[in-house]
Amino acid sequence: MNRWLTLLLWVSAWSGYAQQRTWDTIPNQPEHYQKRVAEFKAQPVVKGKTVFLGNSITESGNWKKLLGDSSVINRGISGDITFGVQQRLPDIIALKPAKLFLMIGINDLSKGIPDEIVLQNILSIVYAVHKGSPQTKIYVQSLLPVNPTVEQFPQRFNKADHILTINAQLARHLTALGGTYIDLHSKFTDDQGNLKAAYTYDGLHLTAAGYKHWVAVLRSLKYL
Repeated sequence: MNRWLTLLLWVSAWSGYAQQRTWDTIPNQPEHYQKRVAEFKAQPVVKGKTVFLGNSITESGNWKKLLGDSSVINRGISGDITFGVQQRLPDIIALKPAKLFLMIGINDLSKGIPDEIVLQNILSIVYAVHKGSPQTKIYVQSLLPVNPTVEQFPQRFNKADHILTINAQLARHLTALGGTYIDLHSKFTDDQGNLKAAYTYDGLHLTAAGYKHWVAVLRSLKYL
């Protein structure tokens, strides 16, 4: 059995298992989620563009300005989790993006959703997009580090070990499902393995310098 088929069976098995459990699958900000989804549905479907998909870390990025490209599409929703992104996939696939940059999972961890389910959901997202829009180049960006030493850090996000586990598994499995793994984590850490203070204002979200660094990393890797 080849690796691709093995992964597909593994993803399917975990999907069935997840459906039997009662984890909280509601985004951290359900009202904001619904508002953003309504805004997206009201926008024209413009195909073949670059799409950034994720949670607040993605939503807060001014990608049009950062990339110097007014056609870039921001599909970030603050508070979103992997289950929420799964629900939004038909609209993403309809865009037939030239490039899709995904970062999702930290909010799942803050809710206590197991690493295996977060990983399974991300892999299923990649598989669904690859199947529905095979020409799309799918880039899955690692979860970023956090910094619990920063003042006002929300402690429910203090999940460094879980972040490392998920990133390692994404790096291992993504290629077989049609995606490319981007290691942003190591580009944002300080000597203690925390998110560099210059790149964050609360130990979780990014400053303007953090977003500039993000884009610089993507450009250095020739993904932009």
